[in-house]
Amino acid sequence: MPTSQEPIEAVSQRLDKFLSEQLSYASSLGPEAEMLTRSGASALRGGKRLRARFCLTGFAAVGVAGDVPDEAPLAVATSLEIFHAAALVHDDLVDNSDTRRGQPAAHRALQQGHRDAAWTGDSDAFGRSGAILLGDLLVAWSDDLLEEGLALSPASAAATRRAYAQMRRDVTIGQFLDVAEESAYTAYPDDSHAERALRVASYKSARYSIQQPLLIGASLAGADEAQHDALSRFGHDVGMAFQLRDDVLGVFGDTAVTGKPVGDDLREGKRTVLVAYAREALPESERLRVDALLGDPGLDADQIADLQRVIVDTGALDRLERLISGYAHTADGALEGAPLRDDAVSELRALAHAATQRTS
Repeated sequence: MPTSQEPIEAVSQRLDKFLSEQLSYASSLGPEAEMLTRSGASALRGGKRLRARFCLTGFAAVGVAGDVPDEAPLAVATSLEIFHAAALVHDDLVDNSDTRRGQPAAHRALQQGHRDAAWTGDSDAFGRSGAILLGDLLVAWSDDLLEEGLALSPASAAATRRAYAQMRRDVTIGQFLDVAEESAYTAYPDDSHAERALRVASYKSARYSIQQPLLIGASLAGADEAQHDALSRFGHDVGMAFQLRDDVLGVFGDTAVTGKPVGDDLREGKRTVLVAYAREALPESERLRVDALLGDPGLDADQIADLQRVIVDTGALDRLERLISGYAHTADGALEGAPLRDDAVSELRALAHAATQRTS
């Protein structure tokens, strides 16, 4: 089992081994198959490996139930990073994003690959189609590596599969709720928008980013009901704080740190809790002006700065920061007296701080 100092390195090494196997296989199918596989490897480059770290810590918090080899939790944790890459590829396509982690988004890179090869046809359509298929391939890879891990731990395989399947369902529904909210918000009263945005945050991110990776790791280790409950409560509230921090960074984040253009969520028209809080505090005429700006991909720097001022001046940012702190506090309380290993509880608290106080 990797120690808390080395999970990122261990996951990266396991990922490199898996990708080497996939590239070897693709090379036998020709340069086009190799192109898609290399795009998958590129999509897995970088990142904080947060989901893998929570999975491994969930496993450690419960302790090994029986003779589970070190390779089992590592393979399962690494499979979550591959699934995350799939979600990002599709998310960038849905949002029409140009960049990811400071590099071209997958569909943009595939478009450029089409142009560089001087192939016929529409390069933009090729990039979009390729990204859909790339996301599907990454999901398949994630399943493959998950099953490798579960083959090493058959006693807990069924519970781990159930937790993994729940994650896949929830995040897919959550992504659609996020897309739908950008249009559906007009059908609901303004004072319900924050609660609806919290629902999106829960299903799109909180469960998938923190709670379910923890429970997948704990299930692999044979968690009992009390351990499952404590980790579930802790994970959901940390996950909510994590997503709400992401919403702040989507409006105010530094491009040099986040790798995304400043104010990107405003150009995409994301109906976040931050936006809902700001709209609640505005008179109707000003609310309509904000609505007219949100979702305009051509917003310039002055318009972004104007929307940022509105969010600050209405008190929406301060209100959201208090909500983030509240979630972090209740999450920490879920660990008090929980039947979990002390060293893992310390690691969970450190990970929660990193997830909620981050700048990227």
